[in-house]
Amino acid sequence: MPVRVLLVAVALVAACSAGQTAATPNDTSAISIGFTAEPANLDFTRTDGAAIPQALLTNVYEGLVKLDTQGRIVPLLAKSWTVSADRKTYDFELQPNVTFTNNQPFTASDVKFSIERVKTAWTISLKSKMDVVDRVEVVDPTHARVVLKRPSNNWLFDMTTRVGAMFSQSGVADLANTPVGTGPYMFSSRKRGDSIVLRANPDYWGRKPAYATVYLKYFKDPTALNNALLSNGIDVISAITTPDSVGQFETDTRFTVLQGTTNSEVTLAFNNARPPLDDKNIRQALMYAIDRKAVMSTVAADRGTLIGSMVPPTDPWYEDLSTVYSYNPGKAAEILAGRNLRLRLRIPNLQYAVSAAQVVASQLNDVGVSVSIEPLDFPAVWLKQVFTDHDYDMSIIQHVEPRDIVTFGNPKYYWGYNNPKVQELITQGDSGTPDQQITAMKEVARTINADAAADWLFLFPNIVAAKKKVTGLTQNQVSESFDLTGLGRA
Repeated sequence: MPVRVLLVAVALVAACSAGQTAATPNDTSAISIGFTAEPANLDFTRTDGAAIPQALLTNVYEGLVKLDTQGRIVPLLAKSWTVSADRKTYDFELQPNVTFTNNQPFTASDVKFSIERVKTAWTISLKSKMDVVDRVEVVDPTHARVVLKRPSNNWLFDMTTRVGAMFSQSGVADLANTPVGTGPYMFSSRKRGDSIVLRANPDYWGRKPAYATVYLKYFKDPTALNNALLSNGIDVISAITTPDSVGQFETDTRFTVLQGTTNSEVTLAFNNARPPLDDKNIRQALMYAIDRKAVMSTVAADRGTLIGSMVPPTDPWYEDLSTVYSYNPGKAAEILAGRNLRLRLRIPNLQYAVSAAQVVASQLNDVGVSVSIEPLDFPAVWLKQVFTDHDYDMSIIQHVEPRDIVTFGNPKYYWGYNNPKVQELITQGDSGTPDQQITAMKEVARTINADAAADWLFLFPNIVAAKKKVTGLTQNQVSESFDLTGLGRA
C-alpha cells in the first residue's frame, strides 16, 4: 500500500525504557534511533504500510538501484545498466562477489526470482508496479535482462522502492521473522513493542557501515520519543512528529536539527465509491469548508507545505494547486444547505491524525456537517477496516511513498476513485517521453483536484534531531528507507 505513516498510537510510554537496549553513551560502535511507527512484522511483501521498508530497505534488503539524497536513481546491486532504443529492454551488469546473509551468492538468477516473485507471491497492492514486466532473462551470472511489455518511465523508478528488493531463493521461508538480504546490516533480533536490532554484515560487498550495531527504538508517544533524546536514551530522532516541540532541540547545543521536505502528503481521504461522498458537489463543498492553513498550523506548527494535490514539489510534474479551493465556509454551507450530512471520520490513532481530525471536524461542523471521529488502532485495525474493507466515509493519513499520485488510477484503491480519463493519462504518461509524462501527470493532478477526489491538507516536513556526534543525516526524506548507510561519527 502506498501509505507510509510516521506515527503510531498515542498511549504514553516512559522515555526511560528507551535506554534499556539503547547504546550506552560511551559505546561509539553503536547507534540508537527513535521511530514512532513499529512494523507489525518484517515482511513487506505481504504487509502494507511503510514501517517495514523504513527499517529494512537499503539497510538489510538492497535493490538493483536506489534513490540518492537528491532523489536521483543511482546504482546499487547493479553497477551499471543500459536501455534499448525502444525503451523496453534493460540490461543490468551486477556487482560481483555479492552474497546474501544466508551465505548464498547473489546472481542474475536471484534478479529473475525476485522480480517474478512480486507477481506470484506478493499480496500488497504495490505488486501491480511489476505488471509492466514481460520477462526476465539470465544472460550470465552477472548479467540480468528485463524486458517490458511497453516503454515505462516509472518502472526503473519503482525499482528503487520495496518492489525492487532482491531476495535469496532459499531465504524467503519466514520473511515475517527472518529477513535475508545483501545489505550492510543483517537482522539480529526484535522485541515487540520496543526495538529491532541490526548488526553490521561482516561479508558486505560494499563500504562497511560506520556503526557495528543499530538499535531501532519504537515509541508509542511522540513526547516520550522527544524525551528519550533529551535524556540520552537514544542518539537520533528519525522524524520529529510534533513540530511545535522542535525549539527545545534547536536551542540545545548538544543537538543538530535538520529540516527538509518529504513525500508525506497528509491527506483527508474521501470514500468516492459510496454515498454521500460519491457526489462531487459534496466533496467540493467539504474542500471549501476546510482551512488547510489552520490544520497545518495546529498539526505541524506551520512547518509544512500547502500543495493542493498528490504531488510534492520534488516531483517533476508539481504545480501549486493549494488555492483552487480557498477557504470559503459560506460557499460550502450554500452547497450543503438542507443535506443534513453525518460522516464518519475513521482515523489511525496517531497524534497527527487525531490533531488534524479535531480541526477538520470543527470546521465541517461550522457548515452543518456532523462528524464523528473514530480512532482505530494502527496499523492492524485501520489497515483492515479502512484500507482493505473500505468501511469509512473519511480518513486522515500520511501517504509518503514516492509518486503515489498513480493510486488515483486504480479504482480498487481505498478511496474508490474511478475516472477513466485519469487512468488513460497515467498510462499514456508512463509510456510516452519524459516530457509527455510531465504534461500528462500535471493534467492528472488538475483533474483529481477538480474532482475533489481527496483533500490534500499539507505536506509534512522532515525534521530530524540528533546528537552532534552523529553525521551523515539526510535532510530530505524522499525514499521509503531510513537509509543508515550514510551515517557516520564525528
